[in-house]
Amino acid sequence: MVRLRNWLASALLLILVSLPSPSMAFDLNGIWATDPALCSKMFEKRGNEIAFSPLSDLYGSGFVVDDTRIKGKMAQCTIQSRKEEADTLRLEASCATAIMDSTMRFSLKVLDQNSISRLFTGMEGMAVTYYRCTL
Repeated sequence: MVRLRNWLASALLLILVSLPSPSMAFDLNGIWATDPALCSKMFEKRGNEIAFSPLSDLYGSGFVVDDTRIKGKMAQCTIQSRKEEADTLRLEASCATAIMDSTMRFSLKVLDQNSISRLFTGMEGMAVTYYRCTL
């Protein structure tokens, strides 16, 4: 009986170890800029919030992600759906500018925990790399 119990425990342990581990979702939250050396010129803290500096356009492109919200200099978006496939995030978002509302689709390739590239559908080889900022 002890032998059977040990064998079953060993078999169960082997099964558990061989199961694929659940993948961790990429944490997109944060401040992102095309040049990490210029983050402090592009963004500023206003109380508890991060905002674009008045001259941020002079230093590159960037955005802020907070849970399901993406804030750019000219648009604000709410993520409606998110699908992670290997190293690519596919986002669909409702976006609003001063002129109009629209639905946007974004493809982001995760390079590492602190850098991503935005891929442009239909434009093979075109990408913009963003780096996570710390302020």
